[in-house]
Amino acid sequence: MGGIAEVARVAGVSKSTASRALTGNGYVSPATRERVARVAEDLGYVASSSASSLATGRTRNIGVVMPYLNRWFFAEVLEGVQEVLLAEGFDLTLYDAKPGTEGRRRVFDDFLARKRFDGLIAVALEPDDHELERLVGIGRPVVSVVGDSDQTSVVGLDDVHAARRATAHLVDLGHERITFLGGISDHEGPHVDRERLGGYTSRMRDAGLRPDHAPSEVSLPGGYDVAVDLLSDPDRRPTAIVAACDEVAIGAIIAARRLGIAVPSALSVVGIDNHEYSEMFGLTTLEQSPRSQGAAAARLLLDHLRSPGTDRTQMRLHARLIVRGSTSPPPGTPSVAVGVIP
Repeated sequence: MGGIAEVARVAGVSKSTASRALTGNGYVSPATRERVARVAEDLGYVASSSASSLATGRTRNIGVVMPYLNRWFFAEVLEGVQEVLLAEGFDLTLYDAKPGTEGRRRVFDDFLARKRFDGLIAVALEPDDHELERLVGIGRPVVSVVGDSDQTSVVGLDDVHAARRATAHLVDLGHERITFLGGISDHEGPHVDRERLGGYTSRMRDAGLRPDHAPSEVSLPGGYDVAVDLLSDPDRRPTAIVAACDEVAIGAIIAARRLGIAVPSALSVVGIDNHEYSEMFGLTTLEQSPRSQGAAAARLLLDHLRSPGTDRTQMRLHARLIVRGSTSPPPGTPSVAVGVIP
């Protein structure tokens, strides 16, 4: 395996030019960069990341902090981030920061302080004031996937728009008794849950209808448990449910089936996310793409690295409505087609 000196000799350039061509730090003409890269590949040369870091002050490593590693949304975001970083020649260091754990404390108090990365992607962290201060104080570019901080760039779904559209779909079908299932309140809980509840509430009021919120944990078991209680009460039972997310919606569908309530003829259910299981349950949903959000966050962070001092960006994406078999008009009215509505 040849060293950088051998690569430079064969390519007919200086060692500094060869180094710039392989690391991407500093200007080199496209033709020279291509020639040096070809020679390096022929000689089996791999640039030392530690040497590059010492020479440039860059690690070519991106830190990714997320609260859960085993949930669908976070795994999809991570795949999108990794795809972009690998294509650009960056390494990735993953930090698991589950809420309320000693591991999370160590991530914020110790690992992030070491700054062994060029930039940071924070995925749905919902940091408290102390943690947010540490994030923005690390002296590296930070991009958040999901969140409402004006101190970092943010990539995320327009959750108010998604919930309003989910509610509008049911209103347009003729439903009036529509319950929002999931989340805590419009003043507490994660930002995403508050935004989705707020979108539902505002659309209901626009239609002259009374909002009804059934709080639950934002999970399949959480949605199931509260839906059993809600649907077994004939005085409160709605004809339709807007769920805080698809997992909550699927929990509600399972609860309805076990109670003998037919979906959608007696109960319509719409979710938000287009979870990997949503099609299996025939769930009408508002589709977001976590993988696309992860890729967009990685590209945005790399833009910040290439152009330090650029303004922070708030990128809010709109979800599309996918109509499947879990929604229909109330009993006694015609059915509707199934399909995708952009």
